Amino acid sequence: MHNSILVQSPTFLSNDEAANFLRLSPRTLEKLRVVGGGPPFRKLRRRVFYALEDLQKWAACRAFDTTADPHYQRYGV
Repeated sequence: MHNSILVQSPTFLSNDEAANFLRLSPRTLEKLRVVGGGPPFRKLRRRVFYALEDLQKWAACRAFDTTADPHYQRYGV
């Protein structure tokens, strides 16, 4: 009997799809790639992709209970 291992591959989104997922403009993600502070991305030849898992982690790090949270201002909110 042959045992095969199922490898879960990450879901990759284009810049427009990632922006839509995060409810940001595509231009905002482009700017964040230049100035920093955005989610991790991959560049394959001339195309940019974002792993869905990375987008979820990036967004989760920006959850706050109050605007008085010391980390709130760090993200330029």
